[in-house]
Amino acid sequence: METKPLAIIIEDDADQNLVFTKALDQAGYQTESIEDGLTAQQRLGEIVPKTIVLDLHIPGVTGVNLLSQIRNDARFQDTYVILATADGALASSLHAQADLVLLKPISFSQLSLLASRFI
Repeated sequence: METKPLAIIIEDDADQNLVFTKALDQAGYQTESIEDGLTAQQRLGEIVPKTIVLDLHIPGVTGVNLLSQIRNDARFQDTYVILATADGALASSLHAQADLVLLKPISFSQLSLLASRFI
């Protein structure tokens, strides 16, 4: 049996987190959702997902700090990072560090289609 690639959703808004999780499930990923930066940082010390959907404004360790840590860790060199944020200016400044930047609101079908390209 083929194992699905792992996607981590790091999003503190419960509704958005659920939409992102379901969209990535539909795209063919095994998913894990995390709602704060500290938990995400700890979990990313244990695993290396294929794809990370990262909100920039999360409690604890910010998404900006997590993105920097991910991009500076050789374990994640083959990990795709999708930024999901309503902060267009911040997203623009981080565009070069992400594989994809999506501005909220993000639809279920949009994320599912785009994330399936990374499998």
